Amino acid sequence: MQKYEIITDQEDENYGHIRALTDFGDVKKGDIGGKIDSYANLSQEDNCWVGYDASVCDDAKVSGNARVFGTAKVYDEAEVFGNAHVYDEAEVYDNAKVYGNAWVSGNAKVFGNAKVSGNARVFDNAWVYGNAQVYGNAQVYDEAEVYGNAKVYDFAWVSGNAKVFDFAWVSGNAKVYGDAKVYGYARVYDRAKVYGNAQVYGNAQVYGNAWVYGNAQISDNAYISGKAEVYDSARVFGTAEVYGNAKVCDDAEVYGNAKVTGDSEE
Repeated sequence: MQKYEIITDQEDENYGHIRALTDFGDVKKGDIGGKIDSYANLSQEDNCWVGYDASVCDDAKVSGNARVFGTAKVYDEAEVFGNAHVYDEAEVYDNAKVYGNAWVSGNAKVFGNAKVSGNARVFDNAWVYGNAQVYGNAQVYDEAEVYGNAKVYDFAWVSGNAKVFDFAWVSGNAKVYGDAKVYGYARVYDRAKVYGNAQVYGNAQVYGNAWVYGNAQISDNAYISGKAEVYDSARVFGTAEVYGNAKVCDDAEVYGNAKVTGDSEE
């Protein structure tokens, strides 16, 4: 049994929209939904639905209990399924997938081969694209971008104008914000914060309760951990380690096999 039909009467003011043929979820028989190109765009199973001002077109698919509403658009070969919500003016396109309990909203865009899943939230003007993955309880918002093969997951947040790309991972309760960049094969996790104009790249790791900010750069195989802070225009690279309560600031450079720990301040 069909749960909806496409209105094909050109004289109907709702021509091209969908109309519910039965009650399901919070949709009532006779409710008018959004525009779709064909029955392949919206499953006749479960409680998935497209709101009146939203559209699903091309070879895109919406299924499960997913909802597309507001003025959101899902197109190309994108898929929205599970209990996912895409709404406001958000767009999901190319081969992107939004599923699980994920929400994409605001003016956010998810495209390329990107995946947003779990309880993740992508909103405001954020972009997730390429082969990037955002999942768990992660949030990407403001003007932030996550792309390439990057992953943001667990309870991590990426916000402001921050960018996470290449093969970088941000996880745990970590926060990357401001104009910060995390890229290469870098890892930022636990409760670490990277912000300002800071850059973390190469195979570097920032974790524990460490903070990297200002114009600081962490690269190569360097480790920043504990409650350490690296800021101003400081650089830590090579296989250097900064940990404990150490602070590295100004124009300091820590490199090679150096270790900075305790209450020291470079």
